[in-house]
Amino acid sequence: MTQNFTPVSSGARLSDQVAEQLATEIKQGRLMPGDKLPTEARLVEQFEVSRTVVREAVSRLKSLGLVDSRQGSGVFVSQQLPFAPLNFEARHAASQEAVVQMVEVRRALEAEVAALAAMRRNASDIGAIRQAVTALDTAVKSGGNGVAEDVKFHRAIADAARNPFLIQTLEYLGQFLHGATQVTRANEARRVDFAAEVQGEHQAILKAVEAGDAEGARQAAARHMGNAITRIQSADPAFWLQEGERLAQPLVKGLRV
Repeated sequence: MTQNFTPVSSGARLSDQVAEQLATEIKQGRLMPGDKLPTEARLVEQFEVSRTVVREAVSRLKSLGLVDSRQGSGVFVSQQLPFAPLNFEARHAASQEAVVQMVEVRRALEAEVAALAAMRRNASDIGAIRQAVTALDTAVKSGGNGVAEDVKFHRAIADAARNPFLIQTLEYLGQFLHGATQVTRANEARRVDFAAEVQGEHQAILKAVEAGDAEGARQAAARHMGNAITRIQSADPAFWLQEGERLAQPLVKGLRV
């Protein structure tokens, strides 16, 4: 199959732009394992860049395990492609939209995590979750934003679920969840009724997990995240002009690993 690439321009590093286009061809199956990449001269012509740029791009693909060089034969797509890294592209979302979308991701995960925690928790887990709730309440009463304590509360529930895949997924999402939590907590701190709602929702999750009520825990966690979305959507416009826009920037810009 003949690939037609788009010439790259100034902005991001030229070699990164070349590598991204080539990687897309591989990940979307237009370049299959074992296929030979176009020659260096052909890539130089299509991308309208120097040989140095093409070589840097190919070197990056090699470091990602996407291609292999064969002496005297050229560069080929690796026979065994690595697992694709998880990337989020939220760059075109408005601040409020990006936060809502991330909370929707949390709702899907946290509801199941809470249900599993209710089924698998032990006395030590209950103690850790209670301690996290107490620490969060104390932080809020002392004038703190409670972000770190909020994250620890949800992590304590995740630990009780005893599913390493869920925990690792939440750990990866942590870089995004922390930013979203900063926004939701900052918004909720502006209104006494919001803060009281959040405290009650945390207590409902704790009680359901403590009682071993999996369905109740699932519903309580989903309700908590659903209410967080409602609180964000009903935030004072002034909030977005002040704190919200700044705190949401990591989500809006998009983070890559």
